[in-house]
Amino acid sequence: MEFNEVKETAGVADVLVVGAGPTGLALALDLARHGVRALVVERSAALFPGSRGKGIQPRTQEVFDDLGVLDALRAKGGTYPVGMVWKDGRRLGEHRMFDEVPATEAEPYAGSALMVPQWRTQEILYARLVELGGGVAFGRELTGLAQDADGVTASFTDGAPVRARYAVAADGGRSAVRRALGIGMTGESVDPAPALVADVRVTGLDRDNWHFFPPADATPGGGMRGDFLGICPLPHTEDFQLAAGYADPSAVPDTTLAGIRKLVATRTHLAEDAVTEVRWASDFRPRAALADRFRQGRVFLAGDAAHVHSPAGGQGLNTSVQDAYNLAWKLAAVLRGDAPAALLDSYEEERRPVAAQMLGLSTGVHRGEVRRGAATQQLGLGYRGSPLAVETRTDLPGDALRAGDRAPDGTRGGVRLFDAFRGPHWTLLTVGTDTGVPELPGVRTVRIPAYEAYGTGVFLVRPDGYVGWAGTSAAELAPYAPLVGLTVRNP
Repeated sequence: MEFNEVKETAGVADVLVVGAGPTGLALALDLARHGVRALVVERSAALFPGSRGKGIQPRTQEVFDDLGVLDALRAKGGTYPVGMVWKDGRRLGEHRMFDEVPATEAEPYAGSALMVPQWRTQEILYARLVELGGGVAFGRELTGLAQDADGVTASFTDGAPVRARYAVAADGGRSAVRRALGIGMTGESVDPAPALVADVRVTGLDRDNWHFFPPADATPGGGMRGDFLGICPLPHTEDFQLAAGYADPSAVPDTTLAGIRKLVATRTHLAEDAVTEVRWASDFRPRAALADRFRQGRVFLAGDAAHVHSPAGGQGLNTSVQDAYNLAWKLAAVLRGDAPAALLDSYEEERRPVAAQMLGLSTGVHRGEVRRGAATQQLGLGYRGSPLAVETRTDLPGDALRAGDRAPDGTRGGVRLFDAFRGPHWTLLTVGTDTGVPELPGVRTVRIPAYEAYGTGVFLVRPDGYVGWAGTSAAELAPYAPLVGLTVRNP
């Protein structure tokens, strides 16, 4: 595709985003919606070419709906195919990797994840960023980062330095920014043996199934351990994603065409020449690690720079995009001068516990201890313990929606809630009550009749789709508003 490359990178930006992966692109895109000037720099000459993070979970589909890219992703994506287990060239039967989770009015995208190769997701995010006036400065490798009370100065292998008020490290698990800051990562090996993932062209396999070739001692659902091999068709392409594990910790995966041909011939009934092309390949050792902190001064860590997952369960890309979605509106509110700088402290307070939880989940899926299903869809994640989650109602039932929870979808009184929430604004929602509400400049006010997903009350919904404040009336809203950059008029 044609890249809208940023040629001039000297001068001042509101936010410097280091890395043009899903995290950096989603962050820059969302910042652009808020009117913030973000400069994205990427050390490579082009966007990432592989399929690595191919699963878009239901919660991330909601995020992408808000960002205006879900329709494009659905047009180029597909559902996960049913697994087919093979042995000695014979089909042993189907294996379903996901527990069924039905979609509901409140959770319209629940069900299996949407499969889109990572390179395609990045192209779609990039195109949306360009549509909003943004772009990426390719071939800009960071060499240094200095910060003072007013901003951050980044230097590069060539070209002019960049001055920004804030910077975000979205440059992956080997983050140059994180290393420059001296922030450590604490974690563990998920599997002592290596793994390989590649995008290949293969003959002799149908595109209706995800083909599994387990080792002789494996059991269905046993995770990504041992000498397993999986070959999955990638929708709207001629490619398959090949994923392989190794039982021997000393194994050295061969990512060349010859090496992958030999691997396929050894573990399947296919001949070596069935693999006609290797389009991208990478080997790694599955690891779970969490940055010791997500912020240092004016620099924030997001995505793989902050947390590294096993690819099992499809949590890494999704958690990363949601980091960006959480951070963007907060940076915008502070940069506009609407909110105090202390608002930015809530990024680490909210996202680091979520990342820790997702690390444990990914590790459990990798080891075959956790099934893919409701837990991996990320719809139940929230921020109830956050200082930005203020619940003023009392005597709520145990299953009630509370401040800090994801705001459900639904249609009542002719209003679809996700349509009302869509955009970079806050939403003041009254449900089943005619109580008066104050004027909140820049906040959309929506009234709907009683709806069981909410109960009744007044709900202030954040730009990232979580309930920030909830009460029986808006009388106690005034102390909360300035914390997040809002102004109450005529309370």
